[in-house]
Amino acid sequence: MAVIRYILSGYVEQVMAQAVYDKLEDGTFAGGIPPCKGVIAFGNTLRECEDELHSVLEDWIFVGLKLGHPLPVIGGIDLNREPTREQVDAM
Repeated sequence: MAVIRYILSGYVEQVMAQAVYDKLEDGTFAGGIPPCKGVIAFGNTLRECEDELHSVLEDWIFVGLKLGHPLPVIGGIDLNREPTREQVDAM
């Protein structure tokens, strides 16, 4: 399971690097990730917005994987491929 955690962590890190933020007229912040449709968040501070965006992204990834939705290939990481399983020889 450690390998999967690393791949997901790397994917989230690569995707979050593409986040864009705007300061709204009321002083709050909005953030989104252009390659990930529907991944948007709002916060009273930039940090709060970034934290919320990170959470929304993780949920979006997990729902996409669960439902078989195609996820964008980011930084060479493709979560759409079926995992390969190697047969373990019985000892």
